[in-house]
Amino acid sequence: MQTVTLNNGVAMPIVGFGVFQIPEDQTQAAVESALEAGYRHLDTAASYGNEEAVGAAIAACGVPREELFVTTKLWIQHAPQSSVENDTKQAFDTSLQRLGLDYLDLYLIHQPLGDYYSEWRAMQELYREGRTRAIGVSNFHPDRLVDLIDHNEITPAVNQIETHPFHQRAADQELMRERGV
Repeated sequence: MQTVTLNNGVAMPIVGFGVFQIPEDQTQAAVESALEAGYRHLDTAASYGNEEAVGAAIAACGVPREELFVTTKLWIQHAPQSSVENDTKQAFDTSLQRLGLDYLDLYLIHQPLGDYYSEWRAMQELYREGRTRAIGVSNFHPDRLVDLIDHNEITPAVNQIETHPFHQRAADQELMRERGV
């Protein structure tokens, strides 16, 4: 599998198997089939509701953990009267538990909504602690991404965006390359 090297030196497979909109009761079989076909990058999210099934497939597949690259995403977790940083860390721990893993390869903020600055600070701590090999964002437009980069210590390793022939976002992609994302 061909890889791309992220800004922190981590190699990420360029093709991943995403489980968005796969019903939970079908996810394990779909992921097992993808792994059997040679996929090694799995992409899920807390909001997809199928992290446990992804974890069951990982446990059942027989592929060594170090050969897999697992990405999941933080959804808005903040509850009134609590700390965004603590909520972010708790959501991370919940995702790890659902996936049955000791660490993540990539943890993303799913949307630039809510207090994503506090979420990013917590994710920087998770990265420094070695609990995730890389951190990044998803669905961020360039203005929000540049602002996040300019006001934080760690530059996101990834901005996972929707792009396809009908939605190319070429200008956004060029700006991200210029900023090292």
